[in-house]
Amino acid sequence: MSVEGALAVHRFGLGARPGEIEAASRDPKGWLVAQIGTPAEQPLAPDGTAFPGSGFLVRQEQEMIAARRAAKAGDTEIQKSQAGGRLRIFTDEMAGRFQLGFATQRPFAEHLVWFWSNHFTVSTTAGRTLNFAGAFEREAIRPYIADTFENMLLAVASHPAMLVYLNNVASIGPNSRAGTRTGKGRNENLGRELMELYSLGVDGGYTQTDVIALANILTGWSLDPQAPSGFGFFPNRHEPGPQILRGRRYNDDLRSGIQAVRDLAHDPHTAHHIATKFATYFIADQPSPQSVARLENVFNKTGGNLKALATAAVEDPAAWTPAPAKMRSPVEYVTAAYRLLDLPRGDNAAQQIRAAMGSARNMGEFPMTASSPNGWPLVSDAWTGPDAVLNRIEWAKQVGARMPPDFNAAAVAGAGMGPLLAPATRTAMARAESQGDALALLIASPEFQRR
Repeated sequence: MSVEGALAVHRFGLGARPGEIEAASRDPKGWLVAQIGTPAEQPLAPDGTAFPGSGFLVRQEQEMIAARRAAKAGDTEIQKSQAGGRLRIFTDEMAGRFQLGFATQRPFAEHLVWFWSNHFTVSTTAGRTLNFAGAFEREAIRPYIADTFENMLLAVASHPAMLVYLNNVASIGPNSRAGTRTGKGRNENLGRELMELYSLGVDGGYTQTDVIALANILTGWSLDPQAPSGFGFFPNRHEPGPQILRGRRYNDDLRSGIQAVRDLAHDPHTAHHIATKFATYFIADQPSPQSVARLENVFNKTGGNLKALATAAVEDPAAWTPAPAKMRSPVEYVTAAYRLLDLPRGDNAAQQIRAAMGSARNMGEFPMTASSPNGWPLVSDAWTGPDAVLNRIEWAKQVGARMPPDFNAAAVAGAGMGPLLAPATRTAMARAESQGDALALLIASPEFQRR
């Protein structure tokens, strides 16, 4: 085992499964890059089948709306039933996601999925989004991790989950045929967040006039139950006339709207914004200007090629400092522990997965439930408060208490941490009263909680 192999597995991957550090140690950088040349894997439903696509889910949602309208006034049973149905869809989707994180042999690819899904946050705090959130990651993120930022941004901006989450489904051009008939107007959420959060960044040089222009460009982007993708463009809701966005003129049609999104992807401010977030996530809470500049340069030179961006992070010298640089978020932490112990195993695998999901939620994080479009925090301070650390220690004790009598904590620590295991942790584990206590000390150790 090498230090670099262990860093590859823990810093860029999701924590070591049995034998993974040895495999990575033969060529740490090559091991990582080999994982990201193709689209990410897709999670499966509990019965092993593929989840339904957005077109089906949009039709299902339309049927739910029609059923509610047909119900008696004040009848809440159908609303409760539909809410429960949406929650089951989302829970099954997330169970498949967690299971893939525990078992994947392409952990860097999966980690990239998690980064991009958080960057392009869709949150189920908006109730209707429950139906589409899992499909969003499967359709707008996973296929594009080795593609271009331009293509991912367009897939995100036109996905039913994003259109619902940021209320673009209700955005109508005030001077469109539908707008003049109904008196309804545009919603600026998607136009604003596409620039502020997803491309240019808050310091990207756009104005409120640009927000209005992009919001007008995106009017009429909504849901179409007849389309395989679930996306539809409705000219009668689209604001008529050309729009000037950041000094460029765009006509009042779908093609021009698509071009506006593509142009945002290639703006120099976007390269800097994405490079900064990427370095913050994978390299350090406060990445050096040199690291950011390297990633930004690659982004610009390759036209936003995302495999090239990830490879540049892998090649950055600052990413290979032995000291752990990043605190694992709750989902990362629970996933790393399950990978360490090769879980789930046995006849109750489904229950073990649901237990992991509940543990991550109790520690303060769950996929696609961030409180705002900003997503979950990228820096360690968000996960290092006294209560957060105490919750992790208690969880580590619970995990240790469930280990069988023949469990060998020292062997697991050696295989799972390799040269990253601190001497102090090794000594404390050797002095523990039981193998379960020794495991708890390992999982609660600073070097395991960080990556």
